[in-house]
Amino acid sequence: MSTLNLGLVLIILGFMLETKMGESMRFELDSGQTKCISEDIRTDAMSVGKYAIVNPHSHKLTVKVSSPYGHSYHIGEDVDSGNFAFTATENGAYTSCFWAINHQPPVKITIDFVWRTGVAAKDWSQVAKKGQVDTMEFELKKLYDTVTYIHEEMYYLREREEEMQHLNKETNSTMAALSFFSIALCLSVAGLQVWHLKTFFQRKKLL
Repeated sequence: MSTLNLGLVLIILGFMLETKMGESMRFELDSGQTKCISEDIRTDAMSVGKYAIVNPHSHKLTVKVSSPYGHSYHIGEDVDSGNFAFTATENGAYTSCFWAINHQPPVKITIDFVWRTGVAAKDWSQVAKKGQVDTMEFELKKLYDTVTYIHEEMYYLREREEEMQHLNKETNSTMAALSFFSIALCLSVAGLQVWHLKTFFQRKKLL
């Protein structure tokens, strides 16, 4: 494979891997309404985001980015655009919530939102400028960091899977105990009913 073809493959592969770790979207939000977007982020992962109202005019937003345990990482009040960056300190789903300021008559606000995590959050243009590296070396470094990030993500997902399996086992054990208790209770109630009926018939001298 020629150097040119290898470079092209690395660029395409790096782009495909990076695309999976970044989220870019455009959505509409009615005035007075709220929309929340979540992203599963592992501890120590870098995350950056940027948002802006398309054709803002006089429309404003309130934006809040929160951790899985409710810690705030960014708050923007009455803004038409903004950005945020943080390093995650907790595993789990981080949430970006957008509140559209109430407006009369009601209007639809179009919002552009980009949220990137891990390698996708890195400013590669600055890396290229500072390092003075050629295209091939630049793409190799980018690909290496991407693969490293994916490797760490796999370990993180494996840990999450083990946690879920442990939770499922505990849940199954609890359900089994409750089922046994329910059966024992039903049998006890049935036994009491039989005893009561037997006693009743004996008193009436029907038995």
